[in-house]
Amino acid sequence: MTTTAHPLVARARQLAADVLAPQAERVDQEGVPVSHIEAVKRSGLLGVSAPVEYGGSGAPAAVARETAEILAGACCSTWFVQTQHHTPVLTLAQSELPVRERLLGPLARGELLSGVAYAHLRSYPRVPVRVTRERGGWRFEGTVPWYTGWGLNDVMLLAGVTDAGEALFAFTEARDQPGLRASTPLRLAALTAARTVTLELDGLWLPEEAVALRTPYERWAAADRPKTVNTSPAVFGVAQAALGLLDEDTAEPLRARLAEVRGRAYALADQAAPHERLQERLALRTQAYEVLRAATTAAVVAGGGRAMMLTSAAQRLAREGMFLLVQGQTAQSRRAHLDHLAALGSAREGDL
Repeated sequence: MTTTAHPLVARARQLAADVLAPQAERVDQEGVPVSHIEAVKRSGLLGVSAPVEYGGSGAPAAVARETAEILAGACCSTWFVQTQHHTPVLTLAQSELPVRERLLGPLARGELLSGVAYAHLRSYPRVPVRVTRERGGWRFEGTVPWYTGWGLNDVMLLAGVTDAGEALFAFTEARDQPGLRASTPLRLAALTAARTVTLELDGLWLPEEAVALRTPYERWAAADRPKTVNTSPAVFGVAQAALGLLDEDTAEPLRARLAEVRGRAYALADQAAPHERLQERLALRTQAYEVLRAATTAAVVAGGGRAMMLTSAAQRLAREGMFLLVQGQTAQSRRAHLDHLAALGSAREGDL
């Protein structure tokens, strides 16, 4: 079965056409509604990569990428809320701890939506969230700078670092509770609609049965680093949506460049081992950003003054493109992107 013919791709296209795209500008201003999340849950897309025996689809990586492109191109805010869900699913699928049997089925079937609170681990050796042993469980202290989907997620996968230098991940309900308090939703330049908050952890206690992963930090980081050098499918989805606002003569050369970068990036993700050809992956990531910038800029230029209206798809896509520049960013990917931009500037100076 080709990717295009996969039933989840068809469902993603229908969800995008019927629900997400027609309301994208309103959602951008008012927030992702619960009805959008319920539609995503019903679609089966939350289980795209989940094991079949737990109610998921176990679909190939190419299907997961294409469905992500479709959702991001239709409504990046809704995509961003639901994309958090897939890390908890994969974490549970690889876990041998009791929480797997309690939560993997409901998450794979879309009965529950999970968020994630672990990106702060990438700032190590700084430890924004510390975890200590207490009363047969674990006590969390610190601040989670970014948590997306507050008020939409049912559960969250929360991470911190133990005194022994371990990364510890555990599930809890995504709500205010003793030891966990959320800020008011953050006002952001893009994707405010995704309901991102800061979480203050002041003695949140979770039982041992809530733990999904406990491993030396360096072992977790070694597996995490390669993930952040690959190009996000959302970059291609938002770029495609921006190209859809242009006349064919303007769009065609950009579309051809986008297809070329997309094909190379996905081929590398499929063919190379996770720790191989990292510099090439980073280079393709920055090239994808260049095409995204060109596509969204062209959409704004083509829209003229109307593109400054908050009801304009062009300015929404441009702001979403700006957000994607820093989503999943690490020191390594930031340095590679800045070096690429500096090299472009030097090359242009040489042409003068």
